[in-house]
Amino acid sequence: MAHKITQSDVRTVNLAEFMQMFPVTSRMSVGDDFCVIELRYDKCLEMLVRPCRFDGFLMFFCISGNFRISINLTEFEVCENSLFIDFPGDIITVPEIDGAQKEKLHFMVMAMTKEYMSSLKFNVPQLMSKSLALLKNPCFTLTDEEKTVAKKYIDMASEILGSTFTYKRECMAALLSSSFYLFGSVIERSISSCGTETSGTDRSKTVFNRFISLVSEFHTQERGVAFYADKLCLTPKYLSRLVKSASGKSAPEWIDTYIILEAKNMLKYSDIPIKEIVNRLHFPNQSTFHKFFKAHTGLTPLRYRKM
Repeated sequence: MAHKITQSDVRTVNLAEFMQMFPVTSRMSVGDDFCVIELRYDKCLEMLVRPCRFDGFLMFFCISGNFRISINLTEFEVCENSLFIDFPGDIITVPEIDGAQKEKLHFMVMAMTKEYMSSLKFNVPQLMSKSLALLKNPCFTLTDEEKTVAKKYIDMASEILGSTFTYKRECMAALLSSSFYLFGSVIERSISSCGTETSGTDRSKTVFNRFISLVSEFHTQERGVAFYADKLCLTPKYLSRLVKSASGKSAPEWIDTYIILEAKNMLKYSDIPIKEIVNRLHFPNQSTFHKFFKAHTGLTPLRYRKM
């Protein structure tokens, strides 16, 4: 059975709190909006054995060694020369790191708030048109060329953050805007080589990206397609058609996926009573929730919790 923790331990962590997990000597930041952390193995990583939500964007660049990271109950391997991207609201867990890997581990973390991310100047629709592929696999192995360039970006960011420049914040914003195009190139190359390119028109991909963002924010309160269609100024039928075109899954299927994931997280990572989970997910009663959960997982909520 998975390690059971108390309800209060599944918490949302903002950037300021995230930075406090790491030694002052290993991190550089611009206020509470953005930071770069360089780490070899440190005891602070053990804090992430307990799951938490990070309310911002995270990027891990593994220089050497490897470690496992669990995002929303799916485990990924972050290995040497790989880049891992994490989105706001995801539940993060770093399982215990193998003793042999502790000495080898060396990685960089770049973290920023959602507000800081939205203030950067770059073509968001262009870069996020691959969001479906990122949902499926947020970890990419860099080529030698990509690694060399990525290291230069990181070194320059470290120098700027450690400087006394008057316009340090503006310098970092410009550098980050540029760096996102590098990440976009890595994602494009990885998707092409793996044959995981998404289908659909540019219009359907744009709508899908906005739809997923809304579902991520509102799925615990709203399960009807009409709510999301209204937010996007579309009819439910047209929204469903665009989402299906872009992702291969219908809008209701995506909404159900997020609800099931939320339910699984609460069942596995907390001691919240099932009756309270039903209330939090806005189901009319326990019977409806049980039928919904079993239809999607083949298990009752109680059976899943005991696994």
